[in-house]
Order: sequence, then structure tokens, then C-alpha cells
Amino acid sequence: MIPPSAQYLEDISDNIDEVNKLKASRAWDEASDFDNNKDKTKFRQYEEACDRVKAFYKEQHEKQTVEFNLKVRASFKKTVRARMGIWEAMELLNTLVDQSDPDTSVSQIEHLLQTAEAIRRDGKPEWMQVAGLVHDLGKLLHIFGSEGQWDVVGDTFVVGCKFSEKNIYPESFKGNPDFRDPVYSTEHGVYKPHCGLDNVMLSWGHDEYLYHVLRNQSSLPEEALYMIRYHSFYPWHREDAYMHLTNANDQRALEAVRAFNPYDLYSKSDDPIDPEKVKPYYQALIAKFFPEIIEW
Repeated sequence: MIPPSAQYLEDISDNIDEVNKLKASRAWDEASDFDNNKDKTKFRQYEEACDRVKAFYKEQHEKQTVEFNLKVRASFKKTVRARMGIWEAMELLNTLVDQSDPDTSVSQIEHLLQTAEAIRRDGKPEWMQVAGLVHDLGKLLHIFGSEGQWDVVGDTFVVGCKFSEKNIYPESFKGNPDFRDPVYSTEHGVYKPHCGLDNVMLSWGHDEYLYHVLRNQSSLPEEALYMIRYHSFYPWHREDAYMHLTNANDQRALEAVRAFNPYDLYSKSDDPIDPEKVKPYYQALIAKFFPEIIEW
């Protein structure tokens, strides 16, 4: 019997390695494990939130009008605010403290790494780990010169139709000019029933901004882009609001965001992470999904 060649054995070894990688990578939509022992009653406690959080939402709800959203989207298409890589963007974002978040005051880079590491520990695909790593980079808008945090952070909602009672602090929408508009205040507003989320205008913020930045500047799959675009759309993916505007195509997006949300929300109580220790691993992942330089 002729012994197998060294190349043949090497090929078998490589194939075994690939099979082992596939076994170790869980499907993106399998239920998360890491948060099983989390006390979930401690998160998103807006009724007990400090005055800073309540004041933020009052301003956001009063200023996110249809007119503003049309203006800011037109500006987005004309402006490149910076050119830099993903890790550099993470380091730049680290100077921001999110005024809308009642759950944590940790740095932005630490939250991104906590999210990504929770996804990684659960054995989810690399693209989902990367989605966790970058999901809040749209908050760079505040550093680039937004009008305030009210057009960058906070929960997302639909503009151009009646504001849902399932939004956080729904009474504060009464100060929004659209609240009493004869068209914008109706159930469907300017939209057709079940027109789909691609055809409605969400309040402008870091989710929507980052989605538009990355959809043509990354190789992320569609599910990752859903996670980025809708992760702050809590009235929809947590409270089932705005379902009268969604269609069958939005079901995949809903599944993706609900799979992602536990890692974003409940990882905020995890232990601190040293960025330098995990930097080589995530830089290698970044190189797989993004160009060296992103236009922001």
C-alpha cells in the first residue's frame, strides 16, 4: 500500500480544520446563551431614569420633524465628514457619553467590545461579531457636528405618521409640530398600509446614518445591515408598534434585530474589556469586511 503523500495529509488536515470551524459557529438566529443569568428588569428603566435622560427625550421628540428629516438626509448625500478606518473611528467615538442611555455610563469603545465579545462567546458568525463591534459608530455624527445628541442617539421612531403610544415618553411628542398636522398625525400619514420599512422615514440618528455609510462600503450580509439600521427601533422590535406599515419583507429584518438585541442591551453589565488585548482579533475581522478607509 502506497503511503499518502504529505500534500494529501495536509489537505485532510485543512478540511478537518474547516469542519471544526463550521461546528463552532452557531447560526446567527439561535437564541443567545450569555444573558441567561441576567436580571433583565434592571435594563431600560425609563420611569426611574434621571432628569438628563428625560430632558433628552423631550428635546428629541419635539425636534424630529418631517421637515428636519428631509433636510438632514439631503445633507447626508452631499457631505463626506471624514475618512478613516473602523478602529480609528472606534477610538474617536470614545469621547462621547450617550445622554439617552439609562443603563450605563461606560465608554463607547467598551460598549462596542462588550457587545462583540458577547456575540463571540456565543459562537455566532464573524459577520455578526463585526456588526456588534461597529453598530454604534454612527454616533460619530455628534463629533462631526450634529445639531445635538437629539439627532444622533435615543430610540428610533417613524416620522410622517401618528407617533405611537408605545414610544418612550409618548406625551412629549405633543411639542412636535407634526403632532397636530392634519396629515402627519393620522394613523398612516404619508404612507400606504404595509408599504414596508424601506418606504418609511425613520427618525434620523446613528442607526440610519451608519446604515447608509456601510451598505455600499462593506461586505456585511443583509442581516448585519438590518441589525445596524434597526437596533434602536425599540417600539417596533420590542413593542410591536408600527406593524401597520411593515410588510412580509420586514420579517427577516425583525428576526435579525431580535437576535442581535440581547447582546447590545444586556452586555452593558459585563466586566470591563481591555481594548489592546482584543484589538488584534478584531482588526483581523475588520479587514475581512471593510476597506482600509471608510468615507463617513
